Amino acid sequence: MTTYEMRIYTLKSVEAATAYRKIWIKHIESLKAFGIVTHGVFAVASDPAKVVALVGYPEGVDPKAASDRYMASDLFKADMAGFDIAWLSCVETILLTPETFSPLR
Repeated sequence: MTTYEMRIYTLKSVEAATAYRKIWIKHIESLKAFGIVTHGVFAVASDPAKVVALVGYPEGVDPKAASDRYMASDLFKADMAGFDIAWLSCVETILLTPETFSPLR
């Protein structure tokens, strides 16, 4: 069964969040090389300085190890080119396991 992860990025400004959402356009493709599937990228209506992504890892894959491999890769570095990492103030991750009745499994 797929393990899902909600990734919540808090940025230091609305402009930084807008720039980071554009980075996610690249991440959607580059994550695939590591077996990570992006199910959605969201703006947060009540906090426009946040970006939320929902990603999925195949059964048997350690999400932290896969994420670490991705973030050490040349693909990740290329995606992030021109983005100042200091614009990120917080990254939260929440691992999610779908219920057997969940449409997203």
